[in-house]
Amino acid sequence: MTHGFDYIIVGGGSAGCVLAALLSENPSSHVCLLEAGKRDTHPLIHMPIGFAKMTTGPMTWNLLTTPQKHANNRQIPYVQARVLGGGSSINAEVFTRGHPSDYDRWVEEGAEGWGFRDIQKYMLRSEGNTMLSGPWHGTDGPLGVSNLSTPNPVSRAFVQSCQELGMPYNPDFNGPTQEGAGIYQMTIRNNRRRSAAVGYLRPALGRPNLHVITGIAVQRVVFEGRRAIGVEYLSRNGTKKIARADREVIVTSGAIGTPKLMMLSGVGPAAHLRQHDISVVQDLPGVGQNLQDHYGVDVVAELKTHDSLDKYKKPHWMLYAGLEYALFKSGPVTSNVVEAGAFWYADRQAPCPDLQFHFLAGAGAEAGVASVPKGVSGVTLNSYTLRPRSRGSVTLRSSDPREAPLVDPNFLADPDDLRISAEGVRLSVDIFSRPSLSKYVRKVAGFDRSITTRSGFEAYAREYGRTSYHPTCTCKMGRDAMSVVDPQLRVHGLEGIRICDSSVMPSIIGSNTNAPTIMIAERAADLIRGNT
Repeated sequence: MTHGFDYIIVGGGSAGCVLAALLSENPSSHVCLLEAGKRDTHPLIHMPIGFAKMTTGPMTWNLLTTPQKHANNRQIPYVQARVLGGGSSINAEVFTRGHPSDYDRWVEEGAEGWGFRDIQKYMLRSEGNTMLSGPWHGTDGPLGVSNLSTPNPVSRAFVQSCQELGMPYNPDFNGPTQEGAGIYQMTIRNNRRRSAAVGYLRPALGRPNLHVITGIAVQRVVFEGRRAIGVEYLSRNGTKKIARADREVIVTSGAIGTPKLMMLSGVGPAAHLRQHDISVVQDLPGVGQNLQDHYGVDVVAELKTHDSLDKYKKPHWMLYAGLEYALFKSGPVTSNVVEAGAFWYADRQAPCPDLQFHFLAGAGAEAGVASVPKGVSGVTLNSYTLRPRSRGSVTLRSSDPREAPLVDPNFLADPDDLRISAEGVRLSVDIFSRPSLSKYVRKVAGFDRSITTRSGFEAYAREYGRTSYHPTCTCKMGRDAMSVVDPQLRVHGLEGIRICDSSVMPSIIGSNTNAPTIMIAERAADLIRGNT
């Protein structure tokens, strides 16, 4: 059975939602958005604090990495969203968009037209900031951005401890200066999550020319010669169908899902495809290579009293918090847990910060992260190397679309990444010892305070690091032999197909990656419509 559209968008994550909304603004364009997960109807999605409950379970793909040989051969949970809105529906809502030099570096890497001055207008166009304005901020965009109304006392103490360490206070990490410590701005509006599904897609759902189909397992992109003409998918009842794209197929399945789909469709490293008996449509050795991610290392502290959000794990306090949110949209449920953070230096000679910190006003909030003993409240400080040099890969396990790919971030393969990670651990322990936080902290949990050498901090980083949910660069943009798309996001050597998600980044940006992914989709919409 065949259905015809102008544009088929494969993947309903942040980028897919943006493109579906923008391309369907033209009533003569028929747009179809296909998403493997369900609609974003679960109430936890829309509660800011719900992030803490969604890093595992049915709204994720439940991936594990291959054994990480530089991280004690551990298989690390690798969270990727499986729900409309993608990462923006389950992430920690932290709004940062990187340093201007990150985008200027992209130009040097072959992505002309993607320098900071080129992309800044798309950042501003997407941003609906309720507090900040001026040349660095937009106020009318679909992506609602706001300040937390009542940061937790321990989050404020973290910011003060960073100042006691020597970091300046920074109220705006997305302004002219990135370095310093402060309370993060969040993709929250009116104390509800403002995902791409909510901000972009929901207002467009009533358009007769936009079709959103969830629960769809796309098997492959269909080609006639070198032109993409549609996609093959399994309907909910298991029937194989083809949706035809008269203009373009746009792949927005993320840095793991996109290379998997491309390889299943015959686009990728020829030898690897033949190994799995997949007919080669286009030999592109860069598909699935160049995987980059932020390797975050957590340091957890036990508190003397119940000052963190862990207090609300007790049933009566949980009920109280739920009622307060239901009745007044206020209270602890309006927190995203990851309330505060900092950008700072492992190397003070670096031209911009090379470390980012996330302070969580709770312990054990995320799957696979250490907690504190039952009945004790805690906090977590996470740090990661902003521009890792290690490179990993996404490869096929088999030609069966139902099988998860092999995901190997190759964490800490480069010695420089290990050095910066170790310094992040050292600084984290130091921050906990500063006066403002030490008033709350009983002890740093699971950490031997006698560790004072670099080798000791490195050993800790190898054992306790994990993904920060920022996979990128597996179908990178550029002109070299390993690039997959050109600066217009068209797949090299093919027609009628583009890739428009975090996988096209030439290199990872130095911050959280959701806002840059939305920017990519905003610019992609203009490229597709010829508005540039």
